[in-house]
Amino acid sequence: MFEVVDIQPDCLGLYCGRTAEFINGTEIHGECGVCPRGQRTDAHKICRPCMGSPERYDWLYLGFMAMLPLILHWFFIEWYSGKKSSSALFQHITALIECSVAAIVTLLVSDPLGSLHIRSCKVVMLSDWYTMLYNPSPDYITTIHCTHEAVYPLYTIVFIYYAFCLVLMMMLRPLLVKKIACGLGKSDRFKSIYAALYFFPILTVLQAVGGGLLYYAFPYIIIVLSLVTLVVYLSASEVDTFKDLLVRKKRLIVLFSHWLLHAYGIISISKLNNVYQDLPLLALVPAPALFYLLTAKYTDPSRILSDGANGR
Repeated sequence: MFEVVDIQPDCLGLYCGRTAEFINGTEIHGECGVCPRGQRTDAHKICRPCMGSPERYDWLYLGFMAMLPLILHWFFIEWYSGKKSSSALFQHITALIECSVAAIVTLLVSDPLGSLHIRSCKVVMLSDWYTMLYNPSPDYITTIHCTHEAVYPLYTIVFIYYAFCLVLMMMLRPLLVKKIACGLGKSDRFKSIYAALYFFPILTVLQAVGGGLLYYAFPYIIIVLSLVTLVVYLSASEVDTFKDLLVRKKRLIVLFSHWLLHAYGIISISKLNNVYQDLPLLALVPAPALFYLLTAKYTDPSRILSDGANGR
């Protein structure tokens, strides 16, 4: 007697899998294809639900994507509010409230519904973010479409967050600006809102196209951009000494904000896997600003020109 064994064909493709269903205590596998949302394939090409929790690095990545619209809001509010406008502070606070509420609501509507915790699949490699590029063609004619969110929910949750940010901004900001932005002209009052209508689509496209690249590169992006913007700000504000820095509170706020970004970047790179070894790295946070203030007087263009004219 020979036992008949049902041999299923191999499931091709890096992200194609078979759905699993339990019938009478027996696991039955379906045809090879795309995994349902919230699942990804295991080592045996079986679609398994994402039951894990985001790692520390995943939360840091989501925090970075959440900070981007807030930082852009603050930048354009400051840019268009004018030096004599008293509405900038209220707009800054409103932008913070909008993004904070949007983040909380996004977590609440994510799986599991009504909880601030989310379940996720582990990110294994860069290709997990671009499953649409790995649809197999066994006969080079027919394509098996297995595109799904292998990094669930790190990819789509950012879009949901941006949508809530945009909705809350359109609900709250125009009323606030109309009432308190008396120091600005009618044409200038809503420019920070108009700017958001431009940068939100840009951020959406950035996440859609470069989400995977940002996931691996965001710590270095934070450190480089925060260093460059800090130096540009100090130079544009003609801050050459510690005394110049203490003249206005706004300069200290900008400095501390950049220090927080420096610290966030360092934590993201180290991931705090070894707390006793990684935490001392935070002592490097003030180093760029201190180096600038200590050496700014030696790089003053007027001094260089005068020294050159005197033949020194």
